[in-house]
Amino acid sequence: MTDANAHKVTDVLPEPTPPPAAGNGERQVPEISTGVSEILRRWKREDLVKRGCLILHGLALVFSLIAFIVMASNTHGDWKDFDKYEEYRYVLAIAILSSIYTGFQVLRQIHELSTGKESFSRQRIALIGFVGDQVVAYMLLSAASSAVPLTNRMRENNDNIFTDSSVAAISMEFLAFFALAVSALISGHKLSNKSYI
Repeated sequence: MTDANAHKVTDVLPEPTPPPAAGNGERQVPEISTGVSEILRRWKREDLVKRGCLILHGLALVFSLIAFIVMASNTHGDWKDFDKYEEYRYVLAIAILSSIYTGFQVLRQIHELSTGKESFSRQRIALIGFVGDQVVAYMLLSAASSAVPLTNRMRENNDNIFTDSSVAAISMEFLAFFALAVSALISGHKLSNKSYI
């Protein structure tokens, strides 16, 4: 009876499949093409990230320049002169610094995308981008935030071209902050993943 049970167990078990031959070329080709497609996908993703950072820096440059131009031209005589208020001078100074920083970043990125050559090592570029974007972004936020209470007080009494121009410059600095904050997030991601290696 034990022999009969042993015979039934072997009938139920499937037969083992033989291992693939060592020289099977069909299995090697998909692995190579998968590796190449992964590399191409990574290159496309890195190119997309580079172009995205260029667009964000370009937007920050445009917003900073608009804030600079609007605030610098906000002189309407008497008390309606931006230079009489410390907060507005701070907005102007940070708009100038932001325009210079983002202008250099845009020029560097355009040069790298057009020539394919990097001006510095990838690690240094990632670190400069991360720190620079964060510092300039928070300076923009600080300047815009410092001018908001003064502008709100002025708008309670007089809503005129001076206060409207101040609001426009402040809002442009907030938009430049958002563009650089997103760029700093991307730079931080690149830095933490060490995708520059």
